[in-house]
Amino acid sequence: GHQLYKMSNKILKHSKSKKEKEEAYQLLTKAADMGHLKAMEKLAAALLFGYHGPQNITAAVTLYETLAEKGSHKGQTALGFMFSYGIGMEYNQAKALVYYTFGSLGGNLIAQMILGYRYWVGINVPRNCEAALTNYRKVAYFIADKLEKNEEMPVEKVRLMEKSENLSSNNDFLDWDVHQYYKFLAERGDTQIQVMYKAKILFSGKNKAFYYFLKAAKAGNTHGMAFLGKMFLEGSVAVTQSNASAFKYFTMAAEKGNAVGLWGVGLLYYQGKGVPVNYTEAFKYFHIAAEKGLADAQFQLGVMYHSGSGVKKDYKLAFKYFYLASQNGQPIAVYYLAQMYAAGTGVFRSCQNAVELYRSVCELGSWSEKFLTAYFAYQDGNIDSSLIQYALLAEMGYEVAQSNSAYILESEQVKILSNDQMYPLALLLWNRAAAQGNAFARVKTGDYHFYGYGTKRDYVTAAIHYSLAVDHHIAQAMFNLAYMYEHGLGIPKDIHLAKRWYDLAAQTSPDASIPVFLARMKLEVKLLFSEMQLFKFTSSQKMSKLDTMLRPHWDLFVLVVIVILLVLLIRNR
Repeated sequence: GHQLYKMSNKILKHSKSKKEKEEAYQLLTKAADMGHLKAMEKLAAALLFGYHGPQNITAAVTLYETLAEKGSHKGQTALGFMFSYGIGMEYNQAKALVYYTFGSLGGNLIAQMILGYRYWVGINVPRNCEAALTNYRKVAYFIADKLEKNEEMPVEKVRLMEKSENLSSNNDFLDWDVHQYYKFLAERGDTQIQVMYKAKILFSGKNKAFYYFLKAAKAGNTHGMAFLGKMFLEGSVAVTQSNASAFKYFTMAAEKGNAVGLWGVGLLYYQGKGVPVNYTEAFKYFHIAAEKGLADAQFQLGVMYHSGSGVKKDYKLAFKYFYLASQNGQPIAVYYLAQMYAAGTGVFRSCQNAVELYRSVCELGSWSEKFLTAYFAYQDGNIDSSLIQYALLAEMGYEVAQSNSAYILESEQVKILSNDQMYPLALLLWNRAAAQGNAFARVKTGDYHFYGYGTKRDYVTAAIHYSLAVDHHIAQAMFNLAYMYEHGLGIPKDIHLAKRWYDLAAQTSPDASIPVFLARMKLEVKLLFSEMQLFKFTSSQKMSKLDTMLRPHWDLFVLVVIVILLVLLIRNR
């Protein structure tokens, strides 16, 4: 079984064709049938998420139940996930929590992150900052170690609702045109573009990156020199690791004032690579680079002050430089800040700050790659596969994944869940995303309570959510709130406030101008009718009935009135 598992892994790692991947999974299935634990885990994940083949939730559940009985923390975590959504089994949050707990005790990082999020916001457990901190810290420690080794890469998190509003079949061609344009400039001799072009050709391997950096360096470009130093320092398939060459190119860049070059020379002195360890020299180079705003240099200064390497230990200065580095996008600096807040080192202890910082580090884990595979699955029409992947990320606390999962659920294209599960789950996810500051999700949560989707109709709760969304300057929320004030739904009827919110909606977004115009016209017509002597005989009860009758079709009514007025104007010209 072990040999079959190794063979399947080898094929999957190097295969490009669909046929080879199918053969790999056949070997994996044989290894799983022979009871090989890792093969069973990998096959179960493939069946659940729909990797390289059709989804089979029933088969995945069977495999995961067997794995859980064998003590597999991956099996336990997966069962917890499926119980939490009712995928392939009953919806049961209590059982989900039990399986997550077992998975966490077994060392599963995803389970620990899920528990961290649950204790942080209070999902089926009492809110407990310290419990959240304990779980997040375990995961963050692992991620920070990976980041130091350059083994983790941030992944773009695409919002599906934004993409659907900006769909263009020409996007891929446009990207290709831009790629060709950069290539043309690089080959023409633009040294700055030769450096920038590296980001465009990473998919082709590091050979081309090295070529363009070398060409730029020979032309005197300091960025090319600095990045060549970095490539020699790290080593790769394209470049043999060489401390001497790294020192050479870093020094060339540093002498011309390049911040990355200064940092590189400092790092070599700090680590004693190619030169004797010299903290004084390291500090000097780091300090100059940090003054130029380089995050990595600011981080290294923080490390030196934190550990007392070559300088007097000073936690306040360490905190200062870690903070500067974190603001400039250095992720390991964020981890060090979290550590300092958690322990109260050089700063007042703050569980809340520590958790928020640990959590941002945890979200850089390799599991975030599912954002890409989920998006590609969605693009290819594999809606169920996309949902499962986004749903797992949503369970881990990713706000974008919560919004995307809810968006997919309410599209009613999902086949792995029953119809009566869709809207309650979508509401749950919109609500979680709203709690994390997503104003669009806040409006959606209000809509669900207003119309009674996935819950009982509740105008009061809808008004509360719209009021919260208004603080984020969302025109739709303002319009909805105006409508509720106009009709006294969930809040006291107030025509003046209705007018005010309609006007604010139009001012906030040009797209709201026409709906606001129609709503205001309807409002003014109603007021005119109520004030006209002709309608004085009409009782308030009859006016109320008229209002109730017209309310669902008020926009059509106003349009008819406008058309009649226009016709009269044209005829009397």
